[in-house]
Amino acid sequence: MPRQGKKARGARDRVPPGARFAPGEALGLVKELAYAKFDETVEVATNLSVDPKQADQVVRGTVVLPHGTGKSKRVLVIAEGDKAQEARDAGADYVGSDFVAKIKEGWLDFDVAVCTPDQMGKVGPLGKILGPRGLMPTPKAGTVTMDVARAVQEIKAGKIEFRVDRTGNVHAPIGKVSFDRQKLEDNLAAFMDSIVRARPSSAKGGYIRSVTVSSTMGPGVPVDENVYRRRLAS
Repeated sequence: MPRQGKKARGARDRVPPGARFAPGEALGLVKELAYAKFDETVEVATNLSVDPKQADQVVRGTVVLPHGTGKSKRVLVIAEGDKAQEARDAGADYVGSDFVAKIKEGWLDFDVAVCTPDQMGKVGPLGKILGPRGLMPTPKAGTVTMDVARAVQEIKAGKIEFRVDRTGNVHAPIGKVSFDRQKLEDNLAAFMDSIVRARPSSAKGGYIRSVTVSSTMGPGVPVDENVYRRRLAS
């Protein structure tokens, strides 16, 4: 097992075992403990009391972060005619149904794919390529839509998609270390509000078991999950 460097150990040692912090305090500590030479991504991980093997307990959704993620996303829109022009006008990076053939040939230089419902017959067979990479357009994520302009604008503004994994965890980026603390706090609040609203009716127990924030290279900083449990009860 690789030994942690001095900076990593020093950062980890500043997080007291068993401690739980208010959201703003936790994010402030994440910023303090970031030591990489690049602008690290700030992430949140929340563990939920759900069984993802049960179809009625799959937690998924989308949220537009108020201050974006700090990363510009390359958007592909598979559409034709007027809808293709709407996508271009909205700022899509790549537009056209001809990109279906390019994807089959191995082209994947985009972060999010959007398509109109009439193009799903062409896009459907790409599921084996796009699905494992989380790039397949879906109605639930708002990426199969006739309102392509709105979809592109929301993605460019900081819309992210989340989905619980098989261990009951949901991970998401909420900004960069260079963001000021209030922006990170706003983004975390928006994300957790979406998690609270996405609670399945069949979920049991406290639903939100834990919430942890961290930077790319930094240690996890636990957030007091009771902040969000109170929102569930209200």
